[in-house]
Amino acid sequence: ERLPKPERGKMRVHKINNVNKALDFIASKGVKLVSIGAEEIVDGNAKMTLGMIWTIILRFAIQDISVEGEGPGYLPPGRWHLPNPLRLIRDLSPSAETSAKEGLLLWCQRKTAPYKNVNVQNFHISWKDGLAFNALIHRHRPELIEYDKLRKDDPVTNLNNAFEVAEKYLDIPKMLDAEDIVNTARPDEKAIMTYVSSFYHAFSGAQKAETAANRICKVLAVNQENEHLMEDYEKLASDLLEWIKRTIPWLEDRSPQKTIQEMQQKLEDFRDYRRVHKPPKVQEKCQLEINFNTLQTKLRLSNRPAFMPSEGKMVSDINTGWQHLEQAEKGYEEWLLNEIRRLERLDHLAEKFRQKASIHEAWTEGKEAMLKQKDYETATLSDIKALIRKHEAFESDLAAHQDRVEQIAAIAQEL
Repeated sequence: ERLPKPERGKMRVHKINNVNKALDFIASKGVKLVSIGAEEIVDGNAKMTLGMIWTIILRFAIQDISVEGEGPGYLPPGRWHLPNPLRLIRDLSPSAETSAKEGLLLWCQRKTAPYKNVNVQNFHISWKDGLAFNALIHRHRPELIEYDKLRKDDPVTNLNNAFEVAEKYLDIPKMLDAEDIVNTARPDEKAIMTYVSSFYHAFSGAQKAETAANRICKVLAVNQENEHLMEDYEKLASDLLEWIKRTIPWLEDRSPQKTIQEMQQKLEDFRDYRRVHKPPKVQEKCQLEINFNTLQTKLRLSNRPAFMPSEGKMVSDINTGWQHLEQAEKGYEEWLLNEIRRLERLDHLAEKFRQKASIHEAWTEGKEAMLKQKDYETATLSDIKALIRKHEAFESDLAAHQDRVEQIAAIAQEL
């Protein structure tokens, strides 16, 4: 935020107007300035000027501290707040200052509680030995302070160590003087509060940055997981659709084979498909739908756009392909069994044809040669009578074989 542009004049009225702009800005932040006017500041009223500075420090450095933890009105960790959280202060009345002070004090007590020889009860004598300052730094940045080597009877060294480390590594200006603190019976409470509030803001800022970084990492992790789910879906969908595309023509092929063995092999291949190859694809299809629904739920909870698979890879596209697969599969086994029965019948008829034809060929063997003989030309009357009887017997036998010939012809016709 920016203050209004100051006036460039050197006259008293210009100075008063400029101070009023600053005071108006402070008042716009909810700070009630009691008995502090621009005239007193311009006239160099030290008491009023110091009061205004403390007001600014209290409002912008201390008031916004909020602490969770134990104390009056204690609730379970993570849910307890100060009865008057400092962020709710609207003015700088004595009660507001007290609340700000109590909040900062509670934060210091909680952070320094595990450290020996540190007992923070106030913002003056509790800090004289310098251990509390070092404890605050060590609690948040243990690599900066060798706390176990500090001695309670050497306050100046302790204080200077904390001030130098804070200035060098935490960017906290050295506002206090070690000798002044040690040589004063009761160090200035407001000065120590102001300095300690700098530690709070330094460490809370780092904590907020770490929290923000953790949140970003978590968001990135969720996004990466979602990306993996999208990639897995795309790959699984592609593989499943490709398998369906390859399998449907095989199931739609009704080309009969010439032998029973070949058709039985096709039947075995189909049963192997039903028993071995199809079940994993059923599981893949179910897993695909689960992954898709899980991904959409995660994206919705993360306020991210819904996942749109590549063209032709929607769940509906896979369901349509699967329906075509089952339609092609339907009746395939029945057709195979019918074809096998048909070939078995053909084999039976062929065997029957071979048997009857063999019998008939055996019967006809020599018959034509016998009929072509002209032995009757030199035969006697008795021989001719014998030949006539023999011929009549052949005609009777031929009539009997006529049915067998017709059966053979019928079998041949069916084949």
